[in-house]
Amino acid sequence: MKVWHSSENPYPPAWTADPDTVRVTLPNRHFDPKVGARMINEYLDQWALCDEVGLNIMVNEHHSTSTCLTASVMLPLAILARETKKARLLALGAAIGVRSDPLLVAEELSYIDVISHGRLEMGLVKGVALELTPASVNPATLTERFWEAHDLVLKAMTSHDGPFNFEGDYFQYRNVNIWPRPYQQPHPAVWMTSFGPQSTIAIADHDYKLCAGLIALGTKKIFDSYRARYAETGRPAPPVDNFGYLVLLGVGHTEAEGHARLKKIKGHFENNENVPAQFQNPPGYAPVELNVQMKRRGLKRSLFKTSRDGKQVNFVTASIPELIDAGAGIAGNPDQVFEQIRDLYNYLGGFGNLLAMMQGGYLAHEETQDNIRLFAKEVLPRLQELVPPQSRHSDQLEAIRQKAAAG
Repeated sequence: MKVWHSSENPYPPAWTADPDTVRVTLPNRHFDPKVGARMINEYLDQWALCDEVGLNIMVNEHHSTSTCLTASVMLPLAILARETKKARLLALGAAIGVRSDPLLVAEELSYIDVISHGRLEMGLVKGVALELTPASVNPATLTERFWEAHDLVLKAMTSHDGPFNFEGDYFQYRNVNIWPRPYQQPHPAVWMTSFGPQSTIAIADHDYKLCAGLIALGTKKIFDSYRARYAETGRPAPPVDNFGYLVLLGVGHTEAEGHARLKKIKGHFENNENVPAQFQNPPGYAPVELNVQMKRRGLKRSLFKTSRDGKQVNFVTASIPELIDAGAGIAGNPDQVFEQIRDLYNYLGGFGNLLAMMQGGYLAHEETQDNIRLFAKEVLPRLQELVPPQSRHSDQLEAIRQKAAAG
């Protein structure tokens, strides 16, 4: 199993500045450049530490928010491509659905891949609802815009015989001819995220790596949908490396210390959703059937709300044991952390990538470094013991065949 350390590079000093929001409309006068400079350099140091201890690095981006100072994955990844030597570098993701220039994304990702000698993996994502207003993007056409940007990025990376013309509905380029081209051929591995089974079909059809997480029950449905699509199209079971699970993680020398660390990281949940309602689910962003389901269940959003046994859990007020049970958090001493990972691994049918937020919320720099070191020393070696449970692929394939035979 590969493990990737993730941090959204939050700026907690601003989280009490406005009781109504920490994103989109929070004035940036609440950002102190001197404090921010220290914090951003600490976050870079934490990622660099991963290279020393055998972990990989995941970077994401968000815009107009105090919850994530990484406005572009390209900036820290370009630094880390030079500063690190062994770690794989995952951009999860480059929000091409809301970016105005996907061709620049192709150029910058290629540059990072070359500098790192082929250690880049690229996550191409739409961008969450909260990104749409700052980017002035129509929610109703986000999916079509995303896939058109995807097509351009991949074609630009894999075309080597001179300029080509690209005329899409959202992007037009008369002379596409990127320099440099990627180090990895034909291009770095592609990842995509999914928040529901309906979005996994296209990801499976492209044989891309799939990332979900924070909700074990929902992720189980997503992973099984991905496997079922392989079965429907007559392909062998997808490799375990095609699955990634995202979770908050606090490991301590004692159970209490691990729980205390996760409680601080949980500040991500406690503040991330503090945004005016009009930005959270703009008209046209979510499918109608999903909005109907959310309305019936009395939820503002369906994400981060369901435990493994189907009960609703408020992740803002949830206890640490409740977060662990739901699959949103992993915490405790090294033995307990390993057991919780193994439990999730078996429950989900296996996954080859653990994306662990070992920094978040209010966890300080020194604690984060110890969190990373302790995990790498005491937990990471044991993860190689994990063996995928019996594949559900054959059962799904047989069910599909029986359904077809029945007409």
